[in-house]
Amino acid sequence: MEKKTIIILSFFVLMSSLLAQNSVLEMYIQEGLQSNLALKQKQSNYDKSIQVLKEAKGLFLPNLSFNARYSVADGGRLIEFPVGDMMNPVYSTLNQLTSSNLFPQIENEVFPFFRPTEHETKLRLVQPLFNPQIYYNSKIKSELTNVKKADVETFKRELVAEVKSAYFNYLKTIQILKLTDRTTELLKENLRVNERLYANNKITIDNVYRSKAELSKLDQNIAEAIKFNKSSKAYFNFLLNRPLESDIEISDEKNFSFLEAELQNSQENAINNREELQQIQSYKIASDYNLRLNKFNKIPIFIAAVDYGFQGEEYNFTSDDDYIMASFVLSWDLFKGFQNNAKIQQAAIDKQIVETQYIEAENRVRLQVLDLFYEVEAVEKAIVAAQQEKMSATKSFEIINKKYNEGQSNLIQFIDARTTMTNAEYNVIITTYDYNIKYAEFERAACLYNISE
Repeated sequence: MEKKTIIILSFFVLMSSLLAQNSVLEMYIQEGLQSNLALKQKQSNYDKSIQVLKEAKGLFLPNLSFNARYSVADGGRLIEFPVGDMMNPVYSTLNQLTSSNLFPQIENEVFPFFRPTEHETKLRLVQPLFNPQIYYNSKIKSELTNVKKADVETFKRELVAEVKSAYFNYLKTIQILKLTDRTTELLKENLRVNERLYANNKITIDNVYRSKAELSKLDQNIAEAIKFNKSSKAYFNFLLNRPLESDIEISDEKNFSFLEAELQNSQENAINNREELQQIQSYKIASDYNLRLNKFNKIPIFIAAVDYGFQGEEYNFTSDDDYIMASFVLSWDLFKGFQNNAKIQQAAIDKQIVETQYIEAENRVRLQVLDLFYEVEAVEKAIVAAQQEKMSATKSFEIINKKYNEGQSNLIQFIDARTTMTNAEYNVIITTYDYNIKYAEFERAACLYNISE
């Protein structure tokens, strides 16, 4: 029991020193949410959708337009006005009665249908009075705006998890480099001891060569560790839209806790808060509005229009040339070759598809949370086992190293003990940071991180 307590305590010491980076990491998360280029693109798409929604709502308001026309015409139809045929008999009778020629005969009037010159300058005000298409189009655009907003929030949550994972991967490489430094010192000391023993004819030259080979092998591992360190550093800075070689701050704060969430609560929290499900929900509402829109295409639309302006053959803007006209327009498509019925069926099918997608997505979210929950639990247990293995391997190496320096153990035993200890330390580093990376994934899946804050 005492040994287990020592393991747990030493584990917490390691975890607090390696993984407790809350305020510094939070600072980097906020920097990423402000600077990440991909997120900015998502935000621009959302901003654009807001303007599209404003455009759709603008259709409810009156439309005021200014129209001016000036026409020049020649030829065309002639209109004959038989004024002579109507009035000449009357004038003849009057001349006979008065024995005079006071009422001369007149000719029929003929004038062109088009005026030689004409202008019309007016303001037109159009106001929709009843148009379901405008109403449901606005509702659909509103839901599509919610889709874009949820898309932004989804990416934010993914970015938080990605920043955390990249940060822990970078810290992992730092610890691995520290481990290689300690191992290098150990191997150099071993080489020094072997060279001294060989000089005193205590061992053969092959032991010296073997020590040098182990050191060269470690140099290769160091080169790989440096490469991963640089690449992880560059990727972390990429997420924050910073120069790729920028330094990354490592905090000394100590604040870490194991997974305390319950599986069922985590699943329900994910169902209630996952932005992907909110997206599909908005699509489902939009598809319902689209179905209603197509059903309402069967009824008429009603608009009002008012024109006020000036007409005449010349540009005169006097009270004798102005006019005003109000109109009420009813438009009703009585038959369009069954097109609208087809659209209604299409909209109904789209709605069924989205409803099915929502059920599938909800089940997929529950499965994702469940898988990650058990993965975090498994890594949590692996950390304790790795820490216990490290303690045993370290004690074993200390004994073998002491025997080797006293000439009671051979080089093969020394190398085997040293390799076992190094691998155990490496395993602790990997499992420790893998826990944090896996927890960041679980945190994203279960919506445990408050994006709004």
